[in-house]
Amino acid sequence: MSVSAELELLAKVPGKLLIGGEWVDGETGGTIRVHDPSNGRVIKEIADATPADGIRALDAAVAAQSSWAATPPRVRGELLRKAFDLLIERREEFALLMTLEMGKPLAEARGEVNYGAEFLRWFSEEAVRVTGRYGLNPEGTGRIVVSQHPVGPTYLVTPWNFPLAMATRKIAPAIAAGCTSVIKPATLTPLTTLAFAALLEEVGVPAGVVNVVTSSSASRLSAPIVADPRLRKLSFTGSTEVGVQLMQQAAQNVLRVSMELGGNAPFVVFEDADLDKAVEGAMLAKFRNIGQACTAANRFIVHESVAAAFTAKVQERIAAFKVGRGTEEGVNIGPLVDANQVNATNELVQDALAKGAKAVLGGAPIAGDGTFYAPTLLTEVTPDARLLREEIFGPVLAVTTFSTEDEAVALANGTEYGLVSYVFTEDLARGHRMIDRLETGMMGLNTGLVSNAAAPFGGVKQSGVGREGSFEGIEEYLYTKYSLIPV
Repeated sequence: MSVSAELELLAKVPGKLLIGGEWVDGETGGTIRVHDPSNGRVIKEIADATPADGIRALDAAVAAQSSWAATPPRVRGELLRKAFDLLIERREEFALLMTLEMGKPLAEARGEVNYGAEFLRWFSEEAVRVTGRYGLNPEGTGRIVVSQHPVGPTYLVTPWNFPLAMATRKIAPAIAAGCTSVIKPATLTPLTTLAFAALLEEVGVPAGVVNVVTSSSASRLSAPIVADPRLRKLSFTGSTEVGVQLMQQAAQNVLRVSMELGGNAPFVVFEDADLDKAVEGAMLAKFRNIGQACTAANRFIVHESVAAAFTAKVQERIAAFKVGRGTEEGVNIGPLVDANQVNATNELVQDALAKGAKAVLGGAPIAGDGTFYAPTLLTEVTPDARLLREEIFGPVLAVTTFSTEDEAVALANGTEYGLVSYVFTEDLARGHRMIDRLETGMMGLNTGLVSNAAAPFGGVKQSGVGREGSFEGIEEYLYTKYSLIPV
């Protein structure tokens, strides 16, 4: 990809706030610098919203709510379908934009466009399928009517690691349900959301239905929005620590909340597993998005009888990885999003090594331009290592072993998180037992990739509340009303 093509694409991306259908500067005129993590260069400056700008965006969402809720579901669905078609048409542009601001390899960015677009298509179909029920009450004195209605203005907060998919996964069901929204993309990767908002304008989504505010201080921007009694729903994807704080704030106005929080996914390989299949699953579950995913496998819990064979196969695959800028041909591992992420990853790795783990490959940052961390394979990880308890957002595969099924379950469940788990076994009965026994909201059985727009995405324990995608996804933006009609 030529430098001129990159510059041309970046010039197309709006650098302002979208409030009530107008692209405007922030109140103070301040800006945020967006960097390319592969080399540290500033690729664009965009508006930095103040808390007052956030309230202006909420004003616009509130003003548009009544008319948008009254818009026929078919119209809302058709707008989403047009957005899907246009996004697929511009797949290469959006993929390159994500690679430039986030660092992921271009092939993976293309995959994210496909995945993110599916939420537009899925919820374009769900918009017309919101139903209720009607029936006689048991006493025979009246008719029960149960109907579904949009909850109202929503505040959507997205993370930096999947700039497009996290936006479409929240915006699409809000649009389908008849809710207006204010969306705050991550400070590190705001450009994709700005470009997507411009696309929504282009297909005809009315002014005020989707508003975008970018800010260098998420907490300062969010606090007055969440405290405003006109807001009716908060959807957040990010760390458990921040999610807890937002839930506490949301409780003051009894807001509907959807929280997709931290993960610490176990990847369990039983003695009867197809090891080639398990290794392929491990590459997907661990190194997709350079390991920077809440669904990334964090703890590889491998039966002692196959641990050596599994590790050898994994080592061969990791050693063949090409590290580099995501736009380069054949790159598997791009940069981590920033220096903070490199430091956090290295801190967990060094802790594990100090406690007895062995670094078979990698184990340190890569010197030079950009924020690269060497693809790492750790073995003999001890139970007291922090990376077995804390989420590691980096290309680090850590192996520990077990001897019995009960031990594997205890290790897998030994965390406050419960987003996703991965299990590899050729024993179908054991697979069903794992579905029952593992404390996660999702599970991949003999696969390392579970995300799908038609499936309910979400976790249990401290990994969050609510679900995104599937039929459940639109229900998060609807409330149920019961009416009685006497006969």
